Amino acid sequence: MPDEHRTIAPAQRLAGVLQPVIPEIGALVRRTPGTLSLAQGMVGWSPPAAVMAAVQDYLPLDAAGASPVALPTRDAYGPVQGDAELLDALARSLRRYEGLDLEAADLWVTAGSNMAFTAMAQGLCEGPPAEPSEVILPLPFYFKHVMAIQLAGGVPVVVDAGLVPDPDQLAAAITPRTRAIVTVSPNNPSGMVMPRTVLEAVNQLCASRGLLHISDEAYGQFVYGSEPHWSPGSRPGAAAHTVTLQSLSKAYGMAGWRVGFMAAPAVFTAALAKLQDTLLICPPRLIQRAAQAALEAGPAWCQPRIAGLAERRDQLLAAVERAQGEGLPVRLLAEPDGAFYGLLAVDPAAAAAAGLSGEALMRRLVLEHRVAAVSGESFGFAPGQPVLRLSYGLLGAAELEEALGRLWGGIRALLAAPRPSGP
Repeated sequence: MPDEHRTIAPAQRLAGVLQPVIPEIGALVRRTPGTLSLAQGMVGWSPPAAVMAAVQDYLPLDAAGASPVALPTRDAYGPVQGDAELLDALARSLRRYEGLDLEAADLWVTAGSNMAFTAMAQGLCEGPPAEPSEVILPLPFYFKHVMAIQLAGGVPVVVDAGLVPDPDQLAAAITPRTRAIVTVSPNNPSGMVMPRTVLEAVNQLCASRGLLHISDEAYGQFVYGSEPHWSPGSRPGAAAHTVTLQSLSKAYGMAGWRVGFMAAPAVFTAALAKLQDTLLICPPRLIQRAAQAALEAGPAWCQPRIAGLAERRDQLLAAVERAQGEGLPVRLLAEPDGAFYGLLAVDPAAAAAAGLSGEALMRRLVLEHRVAAVSGESFGFAPGQPVLRLSYGLLGAAELEEALGRLWGGIRALLAAPRPSGP
């Protein structure tokens, strides 16, 4: 007989995990056909032709199953960290282009760099009944990092240390429960490229205090200004306390393929093997073959396409300047020199007079003006500081112009509307 006092329900601990914003925006867009998206963090190009060719070569060529690849190798489980051929190609790429020190690190192939961060959080954080571990995240944070730490039972400690974080303020937030400091450069959501001096200071801080430095470098190739991308894992000896996360989703146009990489200290290898074996068993071997082909195409394939996004960035900057000249109370919090994002702030007094938070702006811009952007609250900004993250990665010049026109028109109309009544 069923227990009359027992109910079937999700685990209560999940109620405390940050709600993901992208599915919410997706649902709003589906309710509003014709919406243009400044929300989705994607590029508008497809993978290299060599990726498609590699996939075709890996599949049977005829009904009899003839293939240049031995079927047991293709169809059987592979090594938990990834196939040797891809790991070798990855090591060569990381050493050549990032100068990474891999002597005390192991490489992992994961289902996107988000999975890599999640696995690292699980392997790093203690949760109840022990005292929860803390992970320091500079504000603004990337929301999936917060979610992963919470899912692992840890506590994200958000530090408002500036868009380019002040290492001294990060140091002041360290407690006996701190396990890691996270940096994202080029940054999502601000588009800032962190100066090497800052990243070196954070990395040295972590080394001296017995912490991990988790360096998310998914946008490492997307740099437009004078500040180059620099990987903290390239410091001599850094491999023992640095986790480097990278992805093929952005530069190679492979978001839906879900392939990312992690270089993690070897001391975590046994723990990460448990996690990877439980979650994935092994990285999908077909996708690994595609990833190897992408790495062989290399940054030379990516750069002309990324250069086109530099033009979209300039288009965004010019459009914001024009909107300001027309009296719209908006500004970029910083000039974005990397990734393909910008943080647009709306004057707090004007927004408050219209009863608008960042989340309210996000929802009403989609439903009433058919343009999507992500609220600043999703990245840690307070509701009284209305901010929107704008992404220019997916749209061509004409579409971006139209989307920004809708954005300015929508903000102007919403600021002019009477404040909604309510309790």
